[in-house]
Amino acid sequence: MKRRLGLLMVAVFLVVSLVLTGCGNTGGKQERLTKIRVSEVTHSIFYAPQYVALSQGFFEEEGLEIELTNGGGADKVMTAVLTGQVEIGFAGPEATIYVYNEGKEDNAIVFAQLTNGDGTFLIGREPEPDFKWSNLKGKTIIGGRKGGMPEIILQYVLRNNGLNPGKDVFIDTTMQFNAMPGAFLGGQGDYVILFEPTGSMMEKEGKAYIVASLGKESGEVPYTAYFAKKSYIEENAGIVQKFTNAVYKGQRWVESHSPEEIAQAIKPHFPDTDQEILTTVVKRYKDQDSWKKDPVLKERDLDILQKALQDAGELSKTAPYEKIITPAFGETAVKNIK
Repeated sequence: MKRRLGLLMVAVFLVVSLVLTGCGNTGGKQERLTKIRVSEVTHSIFYAPQYVALSQGFFEEEGLEIELTNGGGADKVMTAVLTGQVEIGFAGPEATIYVYNEGKEDNAIVFAQLTNGDGTFLIGREPEPDFKWSNLKGKTIIGGRKGGMPEIILQYVLRNNGLNPGKDVFIDTTMQFNAMPGAFLGGQGDYVILFEPTGSMMEKEGKAYIVASLGKESGEVPYTAYFAKKSYIEENAGIVQKFTNAVYKGQRWVESHSPEEIAQAIKPHFPDTDQEILTTVVKRYKDQDSWKKDPVLKERDLDILQKALQDAGELSKTAPYEKIITPAFGETAVKNIK
């Protein structure tokens, strides 16, 4: 009897010890992470702070598990958000402007900004070490979906360099971004605009050549941001704040680390990309200040974007800042995370 009682007490002790050990290993984190589905507009080194936040465990620190999928275009990302296929979309803020102007009652709201400018590069078929924008006169550029950020900023840059889109230069807007590299390699167009690492990989293979940076030419513009339905943000403000906190941690990490360190951190998200190319591309984006240092999308920056949309003939009326942007989550992250 005593032996049975002793064995029972040992078993109870072991169970309690395992439970306590499990609690102690959480380090204050939630035992169950909240799963958040995120659709990104494309997969690119341009979004390095996001991948850093994932690889460095910043989302887990906030109690979140991220399921990331490639939407293949801002229109598809927005559709996924509005139909409830994902909780958060990651694409150009222009998508939220279009949806608001359509009169959607439960429209999408931007709550955090990641990139600080255009992340595409102009790719040609031959090296052009002395490239001038005037070289594009009479040429065709594969520019992405009409009304999307890549095509809008391409028009913006062409106009700033004295070229009239549709007259001096033809922009092919017949295909989604994911199809553009293959179309160019298949013989369509004289030039194409692409995110990295696609351009550098094509260049390394001798199939195409980077001739100019749209980011350098366009300057600061709110190019890529996170958004969710108004109702989701209202009902899940705590989750949105945690998500924004993780994004800001990623931005801070990227700002304080070298291109080599950043390339190493994001390598799991680009397993097929050569480490040298990763480092080169990261340095290129870092040098041209592509990444925003905080998640707050400011009103003046939205004004720049809406002016570019109007000049491109894509916007008949502007959307009020307070109807499509909420800076509160970014401001709170900046205030609380040191």
